Amino acid sequence: MTKVARALLNYFFKGLIVVVPIGAAAFLIFWAISSIDSALNLSDVLWTDSKGRPMHIPGVGILNVLIVIMIAGVLVTNVITDPIKRWFKRWLNKLPFFNFLYSSIKDLTEAFVGDEKKFNEAVIVEVNEFGLKKIGFLVQKDLAKLGLPGEVAVYFPYSYSFAGQVVIIAADKVKPIDKNAADMMKFVISGGVSGLD
Repeated sequence: MTKVARALLNYFFKGLIVVVPIGAAAFLIFWAISSIDSALNLSDVLWTDSKGRPMHIPGVGILNVLIVIMIAGVLVTNVITDPIKRWFKRWLNKLPFFNFLYSSIKDLTEAFVGDEKKFNEAVIVEVNEFGLKKIGFLVQKDLAKLGLPGEVAVYFPYSYSFAGQVVIIAADKVKPIDKNAADMMKFVISGGVSGLD
């Protein structure tokens, strides 16, 4: 292989390293936004053009989502009272599968953006006698209610995934990491290749 061919191949692979992550991220964002927009876009139903044909306006679905989220935030903050919250919980309890999905998604959402974020304390845990360590997030500091005093719950996210597992371990096996929790989450999710800049 000639020097020119090797140089061109080298440039190609370096370009690939830059273009593929940008392209994949842009594609995923575009796909998510266009899917939500097309699923919730009511412009076809509400508006017609001068010939009476349904008129599709891109972006109305996303606008609908933003408006619903804002209205829900205003209602929860200013209008919904404790009796209404209790009624809503009773209603949810009558639909066990929906309640399970709702509460799981709500807890996961609050873990990242709620007032009491759960993944804000990064820790490192030695998991075997060979010194293998895993990075996780301390989610429960006191498990006495489960009959496990001196134990804690640590969430270990999987790399390249939004899944993970919760492990219960002795508190003295858990060491805090003096790093930003968001950077540590990025480090784990990326398979250890980013987040430590």
